[in-house]
Amino acid sequence: MSKDLTPAVKGTRDFYPEEMAFRKWLFGIMRDVSESFGYQEFDGPEIEYLDLYAGKTSEEILSEQAFMTQERDGTKIMLRPEITPTFARMVAQKSRGLLKPVRWYAIGRCWRYEKPQRGRAREFFQWELNILGPESAEADAEILAILATFFQKLGLTPEEVVVRVNDRSYFEQVITENGISADKYMPLLRIVDRKEKISTEEFNADLRAEGLSEEQVVALNRYFDEKDYSQSSWLSRVFTALESYPGVSGYIVYDPTIARGLDYYTRTVFEAWDKTGNLRRALFGGGRFDNLTAAIGGERVPGVGYAVGDMGITEVLEQFGKKPDLSAPVVTLLVSVLSQETLSRSIEVVSYLRSAGVRCELWSDAVSDLGKQLKYANNKKIPYLAIIGEDEISSNTVVIKDMLSGEQSSMELEAVAGFIS
Repeated sequence: MSKDLTPAVKGTRDFYPEEMAFRKWLFGIMRDVSESFGYQEFDGPEIEYLDLYAGKTSEEILSEQAFMTQERDGTKIMLRPEITPTFARMVAQKSRGLLKPVRWYAIGRCWRYEKPQRGRAREFFQWELNILGPESAEADAEILAILATFFQKLGLTPEEVVVRVNDRSYFEQVITENGISADKYMPLLRIVDRKEKISTEEFNADLRAEGLSEEQVVALNRYFDEKDYSQSSWLSRVFTALESYPGVSGYIVYDPTIARGLDYYTRTVFEAWDKTGNLRRALFGGGRFDNLTAAIGGERVPGVGYAVGDMGITEVLEQFGKKPDLSAPVVTLLVSVLSQETLSRSIEVVSYLRSAGVRCELWSDAVSDLGKQLKYANNKKIPYLAIIGEDEISSNTVVIKDMLSGEQSSMELEAVAGFIS
């Protein structure tokens, strides 16, 4: 590669046809799963006002990872780091006229300024799926069931991946019962969110630094170790509902250390992990956000959902050997051009066949010999070649060559589509 060639922007990705084939496959599964549960696709802008995110997402995203600029009047705008606030804004704008529950999903680009590394980039895609309207544990169970169904469609098993679920309001109840001030709730959640990334000693030191007594530190560690959600009536309902979804409950477990760093989550939170731990971070996450639409100026419409990044899912598919080896899609038929004199007939043939539903490609050079066109069709794995010479023009026929067997058949143009299909 020439040193003068301008590279792609750091942290972005080029999708060559083979990568696009996989992307279309993965996004196709996301769409199929979403729509099988009754969710409708939406989209929104990739650029939003900073005010939409301020105080509603993690401080790390706003201060360290936001791609930010401003309009000419100084109003700050940013490339979206996630789609959930856009979703909430769109619902809030028309909430009184929307039929509820609102079941929407989107697959769109997001941006975060972070160090590009394995499984992470500055530009990535998110599959956003939410249900707004019901404030019920059963709605949370539906969201978790969708994720388990997604794993099933990808061929990932409960032995390979798991969705770890917690109830943040239950954690709030636990700290209150242990005499910990309510204003410690969010700081403690952020400490819990780091629990598996630090040692027990560091974790306990962080708890003490928030002013917790030794007795309170012991009580919180006991809560984490026991992993008993029976005192959370909400989670009990979630897991009861999940038992009725076939093949789903094996993917879902309770984990009191799941906290999620985003401020807008109110109750259920969850993260998906690979069970080997090799990836060393969550594949994706989500939760219940009952007050987000009110926080951005609309009426309160409770909701729950998730955002799945494409890069983490791709990485786990590769790890378990489940990523399909896909070729870029090719046409079914190459229509040859043997000379300048036959070009117009070849154009007529390819246009007719496209209107008949045949995906076909027209050779782009009127002075190439047939051998070059045969070689091209072979290398691109195009199964059929249409040969149109002077004899075919005069007889109103087309010669179809099967590139695999080498057999040739002469037929009327009207018969070609049926022959190929």
